[in-house]
Amino acid sequence: MRRDGSRCQSRGGREDVTPPSIPLATWLLAAFDPILIVVAVVLGWKADQFGKVFIAAIAALGLSALLGWLITLIGLPWLVPVSREAPTLFPVRTIAAVLWASAAYGVRRIGR
Repeated sequence: MRRDGSRCQSRGGREDVTPPSIPLATWLLAAFDPILIVVAVVLGWKADQFGKVFIAAIAALGLSALLGWLITLIGLPWLVPVSREAPTLFPVRTIAAVLWASAAYGVRRIGR
């Protein structure tokens, strides 16, 4: 139903909803957040068990989101701003954090 009480004719009476369109560059910037990479690699490198890689990823995600939000709040330009208006893309950041921490853990294990 529309606000005026009439029914929409498409899709059996439901209104069409357009999902937001986010450019691919924004998705890639979220995966290559410098703070996320540094924290995930350092903690992944120090992990002595593979299960700790997930803890490293969670810590990297939280710290990068917090510092990104503070940088955006101060007004400094940042590659991946975190604010109400900007897409945070937490699923992309989470997967990237796990991949970065896993890569560091794997490189250290191979190097031993």
